[in-house]
Amino acid sequence: MIKILFAVVLGYLFGSIPWALVIGKVFYKTDVRNFGSGNLGGTNAGRVLGKKAGVTVIILDGLKAFFVVGLCVLFVPEAAVYAGLACCAGHCFPIFANFKGGKAVATTFGYLLAAGLFVTHEPIQMFVIPFVIFMITLKIWKMVSLSSIIGIASAALITTLTQSDLMITVSIWILWAFVTYRHKANIERIRNHEEKKISWM
Repeated sequence: MIKILFAVVLGYLFGSIPWALVIGKVFYKTDVRNFGSGNLGGTNAGRVLGKKAGVTVIILDGLKAFFVVGLCVLFVPEAAVYAGLACCAGHCFPIFANFKGGKAVATTFGYLLAAGLFVTHEPIQMFVIPFVIFMITLKIWKMVSLSSIIGIASAALITTLTQSDLMITVSIWILWAFVTYRHKANIERIRNHEEKKISWM
């Protein structure tokens, strides 16, 4: 139990690393919280700092959960799911950025990739297909928020239909509900036809 608790705390702390804030301040002398949506995620970093910075933040945010789950599988396998969830929570409520972070989309996809590779050994079902669905949705509707919700929902549904590991399945549904809740303002804008659309795809 102590090992699991330790892994969860480390997962949260690792998830709390605000890469959008770090990259903005170190390389661009800009606090992304003061611009755009004020969100510490890859989408807002891309809008404020440019495409290169946005892609970098997305990759680093995804790697947070990927490494947390991967390390847990090596040393405390029973804590992998809990630490992965804690990492996603840390991204949204980072102790290093006054508990105001991102929306955990990239971090959740990092969790899906790690869980698929190291836990269920089904990366195509758990990561590749949901990511493709995310990209197709993004191509059609041009809205990152909507694509994120649909992509992660597909991961939860696919896992429910194909996996026997109940904890993995429950964890992905939790992340989908969490990500959807974090996008509540975006959902309202979608309903009002006011949501911002990407222009690069």
